[in-house]
Amino acid sequence: MRWLLAPTTEANGGQPTRAAVILPFEKPSRVAIGDAGGHRAAEARLAEAVGLAASIGVTIVHSAVYPLRDRRPSTLLGEGQVAMVGDDLKEQEVGLVVVDASLTPVQQRNLERAWGCKVIDRTGLILEIFGERARTREGSLQVELAHLEYQRTRLVRSWTHLERQRGGFGFLGGPGESQIEIDRRLIGDRIVKLKRELDQVRRTRGLHRRARERVPYPVVALVGYTNAGKSTLFNALTGAGVYAQDQLFATLDPTMRAIRLPSGRTCILSDTVGFISDLPTQLVEAFRATLEEVAAADVILHVRDIAHPDSAAQRADVLGVMEEMAEGPNATLDEGWESRVLEVLNKADLLGGIESVERLAPGAVPVSALTGEGLEDLRRTIDDRLAAGLETIDVTVPTSDGARLAWLYANGEVLSRKDGEEGIRLTVRLSSANRARFEERA
Repeated sequence: MRWLLAPTTEANGGQPTRAAVILPFEKPSRVAIGDAGGHRAAEARLAEAVGLAASIGVTIVHSAVYPLRDRRPSTLLGEGQVAMVGDDLKEQEVGLVVVDASLTPVQQRNLERAWGCKVIDRTGLILEIFGERARTREGSLQVELAHLEYQRTRLVRSWTHLERQRGGFGFLGGPGESQIEIDRRLIGDRIVKLKRELDQVRRTRGLHRRARERVPYPVVALVGYTNAGKSTLFNALTGAGVYAQDQLFATLDPTMRAIRLPSGRTCILSDTVGFISDLPTQLVEAFRATLEEVAAADVILHVRDIAHPDSAAQRADVLGVMEEMAEGPNATLDEGWESRVLEVLNKADLLGGIESVERLAPGAVPVSALTGEGLEDLRRTIDDRLAAGLETIDVTVPTSDGARLAWLYANGEVLSRKDGEEGIRLTVRLSSANRARFEERA
């Protein structure tokens, strides 16, 4: 689904849209303290923006970094920079400009007038990508809601040429609603409807989660920066065929599969949407239902692309978004979520193997989802993390009670067994919930 851009192949005789990527860059010293994204190298930020733009099927013919001394309210960039960019765009016959920054509606309109082509900012670009990639009903609803909330403030760009409509009848009617007001009202009505539908989705997801708790299997959630290799790791651990490509935001809709751990314990692995620096506020709110899977996880695997030059900054971005999820009245993460995080340093093959990566982050698990190196260590570490939250009990089961015996083997980890005349003595490791269920059965 594409809302912000026209199809890239129709307006150019079947050819992809020629696009430019512009990065207005502020030096770290001029960025507010605590903005992890501001400490990234300009080249790395520009490369990420180019990757985002390329993922929607446009042809990047021009990209450049422009130092930003002062933020101009009218155009963001300076007057000379706007003219310089305009000359480059005209020479390259560019039809779309991606400005890797947050633009106000006025800035976006003025830049479009100055350059004579379509202009979108970082938020608009990410919404465009999400609109293309969403497959499930939940994902489509979330993306549409985020898009409408973003577009509602920008109607002035589309409708400035329309006059106010006349109200009433004949020649006596006074001024009626303008086209902007009509569209704003229609969008507002649609947003209310979408929020009701998303509330229903959250209730349904809650029912599914409670159903899993009755089984129950522990949940292990994958989180991380976009293109860190989460889906490749998910496929390597589960043998699933989840879509995985070397591109940004290849996964939008959550996927869950059961995996078997070395102890014989079964857990559910959940693949989630990737994080990114300067994630639009609309998407953080709209995808809260998707990120609830992270909140319910017993172990959170933070997958990092350890070979990326900005791996440390990406780590800070992911943790920053999760901290936001743990704050405020609508918090979805509990206060102790940090204790459930296990760092996984992926793409170790690009740095010479897991031995070369182990010294970079003590306590983390280095792996290569592509080659499979380190995956067995990761399975054992997950197993140990889950086992740390289990209770060990001794129980005697009558020899004739095969149902209770089978239940213990299916829902717990049997550490020892001794058959005798009085029955079968077992030492079993169980979760607190399963121990309560077993006592109820007894």
